[in-house]
Parts: sequence; structure tokens; C-alpha cells
Amino acid sequence: MSKENPYPVSNRGPADHDVRDQIVSAATEHFSLYGYEKTTVSDLAKAIGFSKAYIYKFFSSKQVIGEMICANCLQKIEAEVRVAIEEADQPPEKLRQMFKTIVEAGLRLFFQDRKLYEIAASSASERWQSAIAYEERIQILLHDILLEGRQSGDFERKTPLDETVAAIYLVMRPYLNPLILQHTFDYAEKAQAQLSSLILRSLSP
Repeated sequence: MSKENPYPVSNRGPADHDVRDQIVSAATEHFSLYGYEKTTVSDLAKAIGFSKAYIYKFFSSKQVIGEMICANCLQKIEAEVRVAIEEADQPPEKLRQMFKTIVEAGLRLFFQDRKLYEIAASSASERWQSAIAYEERIQILLHDILLEGRQSGDFERKTPLDETVAAIYLVMRPYLNPLILQHTFDYAEKAQAQLSSLILRSLSP
């Protein structure tokens, strides 16, 4: 695995990854219990057993810790999406599975861990770097599927590729963004299947 973080987050202090991981792990547990917004760095320091000043040696703010947690969560979702794509044989099915997995992962995060969902919502609302990087990587995956589909003859080639990627991403975006996803629960599962079918029909050569 590459050492480069695909979801870059600014940090500070000594490059002691064990301590950083310990802080992030404890913060994840604490946020899961009490919520991101209601927790202060002082609260984290007490829970972890470190001084507030010591935490600030590694992270410049609570937001940076939240970004690390969010990045970890988004990496897991992206990994699920990649597995779903790899298990599909043809580009149309890859696109369908991509959309399906994104929706299912978002819904699972909301219903199973509401406190961590709050961090993801803050990330989307405040445009944290972790959220921006995630959206960019999803667009790259989408681009690659569409390109493969054009090369295989499954998808039309008349529309500029970048324009097609942008249009389909706009359809997917409500299911990528936690702030919007929470307003789509009543029809999200049905919508992803119907929208995937609509998209695939529009891509027919």
C-alpha cells in the first residue's frame, strides 16, 4: 500500500505515528459516544489521558482530528466501491454497482453510527480536504468506467467524456453528500436502481 495519504490532512508535531493513531482511535470512540460538535479538545485530553498541550503537539485543532477520522471512514467506503467495481465484469454493471455501493455505504453510516455521520456531515458542509479528495477520487473512478465502456463499445462516444463524467457525477452527488443523503432516505435504495438504469440508457451507443 502506498504511504501517500489519498485524503491529505494537515497535521503538525513529531512524526510519531503510534501516538497519532492512538489519539485518532480514542477520538473516534469518544466522538461516537458524545458527538463531534459537543466534544472539545479538553474533553479528548481527559478521555485519552494526555494533556491538552500534548494533543496540540500532533494536531493543530479538533477539526484536524475530525478530518483524520473522516478520511479513514471515506477510505473504507472507497475500498468497498473499488471491490464492487472489480467484481463486476462489464462497464455497465460496474457503473451500476458503483452507484449501489455508494448509496448503501452512506445509509449504513447514517443508521449504524450517527455520531460519526455527524463528522462526515461537518466535512461536507465545511468542505474539509478529506471530503474534497474523496469526491475527486470517486470522479476518477467514474471517468475510468466510462472510458472503459467507450472502448468496449458499451457506451456512446459522441458526448465529450469530461461532460459525461460531470453530468453523471451530478446525479450521484446527492448520495455522496451526507447533508443531502439524509433527506433521501425514503427513496434512496429505489432511486439508485432507477437512476442507474436511466444513466445506462442515456449511455447506450
